[in-house]
Amino acid sequence: MTSSQELYLEKLMSASKAAQQIKDNSNLMISMGVSMPPALMQAVADRALGGDLTCLKTYYMHASSHAGTTILNPKVMSVIKPHSLFMSSHDRLIEKLGLEQGKRWLEYIPSTFHQVGRLMSETLGADCFIATVSPMDRHGYFSLGTNSDYGTTVARNCGKLIVEVNEEMPRVFGEALIHISEVDAIVENNAPLQEVLPSAPQQVDEVIAKQIVELIPDGATIQMGVGGVPNAVASYLAGHNDLGLHSELLSPGIMDLIKSGVINGRRKTLHRLKHLFTLALGNKELYDFMDDNPSLAGYPASYINDPTIIAQNENMISVNSALQVDLTGQINAEYLRGREFSGPGGQLDFVRGAYASRGGKSFVALHSTAKADTVSRIVSQLDGPATDPRMDTHHVVTEYGMVDLKGLSLSQRAESLIAIAHPDFRDELREAAQERGLLS
Repeated sequence: MTSSQELYLEKLMSASKAAQQIKDNSNLMISMGVSMPPALMQAVADRALGGDLTCLKTYYMHASSHAGTTILNPKVMSVIKPHSLFMSSHDRLIEKLGLEQGKRWLEYIPSTFHQVGRLMSETLGADCFIATVSPMDRHGYFSLGTNSDYGTTVARNCGKLIVEVNEEMPRVFGEALIHISEVDAIVENNAPLQEVLPSAPQQVDEVIAKQIVELIPDGATIQMGVGGVPNAVASYLAGHNDLGLHSELLSPGIMDLIKSGVINGRRKTLHRLKHLFTLALGNKELYDFMDDNPSLAGYPASYINDPTIIAQNENMISVNSALQVDLTGQINAEYLRGREFSGPGGQLDFVRGAYASRGGKSFVALHSTAKADTVSRIVSQLDGPATDPRMDTHHVVTEYGMVDLKGLSLSQRAESLIAIAHPDFRDELREAAQERGLLS
């Protein structure tokens, strides 16, 4: 029987040779964020620049800086057709550059996070999947490390699986493991992982966070989204006890709570004592903390973000950010200045799952204004799509207060949301509500 190490050596090759296994006119699925493989993406871009490809569709979420210089390079846009399911700054830039030339270089596909793996595997069809993984262990397993998300699903439902081994990628347990027998080609490339440090919370974030923290009980299981408010909430949870983690995102703030023992999982009702997540984004300290940490478990988004799974955690608390809320309670967390800014991600998954949990609560936080207090974020009608439908929205929080929308009529919602808007905009919001027939 061939040993794992022998199989490894048989499948080990250069990035350029591995990229030759990606067929022209096919669908290439790429892991997201931190786990996007730099060497493989460069090899794909080189094939496009060299005339070896005529058309290649790429699908991914949250492009990294490495993607910005390879598969999102303007020079390859005539060949590579990027499709993003969650926009990053690099996606927004290439979209902007294309539109300036009258071309649509990038396509955006809306999807809630827990469905992305199935969407890529079944609906779109994954001809090939490429990802960064940790070094193989003595049992023949690689780990997807920072990114189980859709990677775990697509890796097992694709035509070819090509991995880029990086010593910097942490070895994580759960459902983050890939066996050597499942891999078609291996590339080695040791490079620092992308680091994204959370910005320091503003004073407004802290005012909002303090309101939310008061409603989080000891023993709760938490999910923290991206943004200043979730980061501030994490910092104010230092005095809590026996919290659990079932979260889409693992961040430096969450790491600190695990290190201090605030998050220990002792009172969790699902996966007791385990800290569950589907993607990690932070700094080297976080990635080192994750490596071989038996308390952490990476699971696919199809599990972590499934509202029916989320709801099995009693006292589930979800904290996310938004760009706008309208007077009926619809939430826009993804659309800005007439364009897709990010994506729905897993926000609605957790809004629904948390409320369905016994004792659970969902919080959507936003500053009352934008652009130096010249624009209200509480609006009569949204500028874009509703990330969270009005019947799902639970607590909405600004620096002027909090409202629980569950059970409120349309007129009560309008009154309550106007009350937590910036004072400079309350009169015009009331007039708009009257024009819409929400208030008499």
